[in-house]
Amino acid sequence: MSTVGDRLLTVTGIDKAFPGVQALAQVDFDLRAGEVHALVGENGAGKSTLTRIMAGVETPDGGRMILADRPYEPRARIDAESQGVRMVMQELNLIGNLTVAENIFIERLPSRYGFIRYRRLHEAAREVMENVGLADLDPSAPVRSLGVGRRQMVEIAAGLSRRCRVLALDEPTASLTQSEVDLLFAQIRRLQADGVGIIYISHRIEEVLTIADRITVLRDGRVVDTRATNDLDPDTVIRMMVGRDLGHECLAPRGPKGPLALRVVGLTRGDKVREVSFEAYRGEILGVAGLMGSGRTETMRAIFGADPPEAGAIYLHGAETPTRIRKPRDAVRHGIALLTEDRKEQGLFLPLAVRANVSIARLAHLSRLGWIEAARERQVAQRFVEALGVRCWSIEQAAGQLSGGNQQKVVIARWLFRDCDILIFDEPTRGIDVGAKFEIYRMLADLAQQGKAILFVSSDLKELMAVCNRILVLSAGRVAGVFARGQWTEEAIMAAAFREYVQTPRKAGTDGR
Repeated sequence: MSTVGDRLLTVTGIDKAFPGVQALAQVDFDLRAGEVHALVGENGAGKSTLTRIMAGVETPDGGRMILADRPYEPRARIDAESQGVRMVMQELNLIGNLTVAENIFIERLPSRYGFIRYRRLHEAAREVMENVGLADLDPSAPVRSLGVGRRQMVEIAAGLSRRCRVLALDEPTASLTQSEVDLLFAQIRRLQADGVGIIYISHRIEEVLTIADRITVLRDGRVVDTRATNDLDPDTVIRMMVGRDLGHECLAPRGPKGPLALRVVGLTRGDKVREVSFEAYRGEILGVAGLMGSGRTETMRAIFGADPPEAGAIYLHGAETPTRIRKPRDAVRHGIALLTEDRKEQGLFLPLAVRANVSIARLAHLSRLGWIEAARERQVAQRFVEALGVRCWSIEQAAGQLSGGNQQKVVIARWLFRDCDILIFDEPTRGIDVGAKFEIYRMLADLAQQGKAILFVSSDLKELMAVCNRILVLSAGRVAGVFARGQWTEEAIMAAAFREYVQTPRKAGTDGR
């Protein structure tokens, strides 16, 4: 790693409270020039809040900050950026109707006589995009056409394209494959060499130990400790974060699989889903792996009716006659649930209370004569909030005010309340801390033991290998293999993921996953 220089940013005694929650209490933190200083902790520990204060997005209730030996009191994000402090946030802030290039250079579009110089804009965008592995993406493509993974890369490209003294990255790799993570790390090391200080937030502990010089652990809004990375190992960091050992046992459901729950035959939609066939059984967790652009999300959306397939058939619970699913309402009526990878835009009603977000999938169950029974609704919401450990000051708190991980738990609570037989979880642990991940793993195993069929899409192969009974691998929209526990290896799964790209090389499309 680069040699760490002088102290660049110092934070002393920072306090921040939200209604019913003390988010930060007397937090001290410092960042040196040319250093990667990681912030880790469970969801709700205060990592994002602290970083947003340093980036001018939030105003602290108390404490002080020093930037390059001068008092630093940003009152807005633009104020922080004018002083060289920038942040790439966990929740994407791209404008869907604008192009990739326009989003990257939104604040400094090249123009002449009041007109945007698109040739120059696209040339500059291509140079930035190539640095993060987006050389195959058309800079004129609208961002709304991209999946979450590629949107994340565009957000990172925009952050890396601007000169700064301090760059904060909040969960930058949550939706990235390993090759994309490697490209990001190369750019981080380039910034380190230029003396830029990097604040790095991630729930991927091994990743943090690879890239960071120092690690500060937060728990319940307070600093537990700050240590050099060389003095730490994954188990020690996890103990500091959650205050207990989590163990490394196999978390896949035990026992024989149950009856056939879902059979997909020849499912096809454009060039993203091409004659996909597989089976899923009650009592098992079927993992779905593949590279970005492999068609994982598109396949799940086709099954759920969000993007109706052009061909193929879906058979439920061993039936000989296919079930017609043309829209999500059909899927839910037949006992299929989909937890989408994009909780912000597709999973939650952000202005509504946690209570309403949990109950909305099954309002008829809580109603009488057309009126919702408020007491029953509150009771249900409170039960799932407690069961999943959602950190909120009240079930009346707006979902948009929760941390990303707690928002994910609210979406999961909704589908658990619906009590569907086939549960499709698309990146359910994206942006969730290690303690909460283990809670979700065990929850999925419990659901399978109860006879549910679980489809678990994830870009984290180690996660799939720890949790799943079988792993379905997609490559360029096709099934490249199905591996049973005890028969797979990481190398075999990755070889299958690359299979279609090696056999039929072609330029990738603009969709994200």
